[in-house]
Amino acid sequence: MAPADPSAWDRLGLILLASGDPRLASAAFAEGEALAPAALDIALHGVEAATACGTLANTLPRVEARCADNPFNPAAHTARGVMLERLGRHDEALDALEVASSLAPEAPLPACLLGGMLARSNRLQEAEIALRRAHDLDPDNPRVANDLAVVLIRMHRHGEARRLLLGIAADASVLCNLATATANVGLQQEAVGWAEEAIRRSPEAVLGWRTLANSLPYMDGVDGTRLLAASRACSDRLPRAALGLCRNTADPDRPLTVGLLSGSLRSHPVGWLTVAGFETLDPASFRLVCLGRPAPVSDPIAARFRALATEWVDTDALSDEALARRARELGVDVLIDLGGYGDSGRMPACAHRLAPVQIKWVGMQNHSSGLREMDWFMTDRWETPAELEYLYSERLLRLPDGYVCYSPPPYAPDVVPLPALANGFVTFGCFNNLAKITPRVVQVWAGILRRMPTARLVLKTHQFSDPETCAWMLDCFTAAGVAAERIDLRGASRHRAFMAEYNDIDIALDPFPYSSGLTTCEALWMGVPTVVYAGEIFAARHSLSHMCNAGLADWATSDAAAYEALVIEKASDTAALAILRAGLRSRVKASPLTDAPRFGVHLGAALRFAWRDWCQGRQLGHSTT
Repeated sequence: MAPADPSAWDRLGLILLASGDPRLASAAFAEGEALAPAALDIALHGVEAATACGTLANTLPRVEARCADNPFNPAAHTARGVMLERLGRHDEALDALEVASSLAPEAPLPACLLGGMLARSNRLQEAEIALRRAHDLDPDNPRVANDLAVVLIRMHRHGEARRLLLGIAADASVLCNLATATANVGLQQEAVGWAEEAIRRSPEAVLGWRTLANSLPYMDGVDGTRLLAASRACSDRLPRAALGLCRNTADPDRPLTVGLLSGSLRSHPVGWLTVAGFETLDPASFRLVCLGRPAPVSDPIAARFRALATEWVDTDALSDEALARRARELGVDVLIDLGGYGDSGRMPACAHRLAPVQIKWVGMQNHSSGLREMDWFMTDRWETPAELEYLYSERLLRLPDGYVCYSPPPYAPDVVPLPALANGFVTFGCFNNLAKITPRVVQVWAGILRRMPTARLVLKTHQFSDPETCAWMLDCFTAAGVAAERIDLRGASRHRAFMAEYNDIDIALDPFPYSSGLTTCEALWMGVPTVVYAGEIFAARHSLSHMCNAGLADWATSDAAAYEALVIEKASDTAALAILRAGLRSRVKASPLTDAPRFGVHLGAALRFAWRDWCQGRQLGHSTT
């Protein structure tokens, strides 16, 4: 006799699903649903079984019929929402989950699922509301707390996220999120420790190694050898589908389809540092395809990418393997990864090989990817001098000037005269992510301030919107012998206001070991030069490249003591500093750093060189799988 207990059918279905028989599992869950149509867990288990069977599209009409028969059944609407999202019908899925959540206001699961989908749709404020409701309903649920923390991290509320994550009984994925939040409140060594603990718990999982590769560049004392080893360990654990050879026509001179793989083709460092180069590529030689999350219609940089792209593929609903297949269907010849292992990065898809030629450029480009399928690494002679080539698994594709082209925002305020002339003291500034400000950086900056007792330091970043983080940072400087009133901590602001605050700064201080990237370009545009301490890894040399391209190589050094001395030397000559400031925007405008037509020629030549190299290898019998 068939059991009349729906939970018995549910248990049977889970056993069958675990044993690899999803069709029989689906039948068991259907029996359970018939007995308990309002049971959320059974309904969602049925979705998992249909997904495993590959029958989602065929099962959806049955679920929709259940919704029509009983419009007030939250379980049916929840199952429908999950199925619709998996089928790529995002707007309908959100509607279904919103209905489910409103029908079951005391149930945390629909709110949690809704919050997760809103987060994946980049509707973070709405996601936070839904996930907070789920967390209030089920405060001891680690999944809900973790999902809420991830949204807070993406909203740059790292201190709040860290406090939430520290209260969770942590598995490896929670530890990885904790590592990210911890790094972003300036506790780099602790962050690396959390990533290493995640690896100890799940040594073969990609996530722990990916988090470690992202965390190590921020920590003092990490050399290129260690960072390359971590990236290679991450690469070794990525899945790889047997998709066969890329069948692109090996004609060295034909027009090429270039794929841009990134979730950040918008007003973001990736956009500000690349879009002008793509705009000035020869359109007769290069066709661009964007592979990534669609950006807001109102975003000006995204609008420039949309104007360039002959096609834009929304990758959110695509697995890594499906993304690789789609890129191949589009005939992508050269794939440029612009996301790395970052939050919205899809570099793991490159392990399946999207194109015959794959290049890493910008977007979490902190060092070598370690990915054996990544053929080239876009760089320049300052970022990767010959003596550091051995630290990269890719071949280096050096551009003759800088490795990026900065697009200054048209709304940038005018540069004002040197503030020190009116203030009577020098104001230093650093507008970088707090993750880059290590304990050693604080000690060096404190040493400078002790030697210049009238000087001030302005630190601006989104983390300083959190009072607790501000108090901690002021305590760090106080412990280093610098009075708190000499440190001005400023939180987040809109971009134009952010740029305007450089008018309060005389000299920018570059953090180390993770150097400024876009921030140095923005400071230069606002008339503020940066003192640079260049290290070994790629992330430690961004400002060196930008300053040298602006003709300011004398503002860089490669030693901590020399860095401190150089800051004091430059700050002591306010007359020279005032002259430099007055002409710096014009100087940058005339430099390779913003010369888009010049950069486009060099970028096109580099892409063509990499393509011809592949064609030559193909003719010699070498294969790309």
